[in-house]
Amino acid sequence: MNVKYLLATATVLAAAVMTAPAAQADTLAPPAQPRATAGELPQRGLSMAQVERRYGAPQEKLPSAGGDAPRHPPIHRWRYAGYTVYFERNRVIHSVPDGAVPQS
Repeated sequence: MNVKYLLATATVLAAAVMTAPAAQADTLAPPAQPRATAGELPQRGLSMAQVERRYGAPQEKLPSAGGDAPRHPPIHRWRYAGYTVYFERNRVIHSVPDGAVPQS
């Protein structure tokens, strides 16, 4: 191959790359939803019956996980409007607002 041809091709490609517009992207944010405050969520230690009395029936009772060994007790999840309540056996262990960002 001709060295002049390779040099000319490389120069044209470099110029094309240098003059190409920069890539741009939009950041999409989920629609704002009213969030439940910590005081409004079921507190740790409440029983399932207490949660249902105070907060009403959940929108959805999700299938339980675990329960296959004493070291792995059943974990139940109840979904309410705007948050999810996690139970270990029949006691609240966490109440998490929808769209909560994990803390590192």
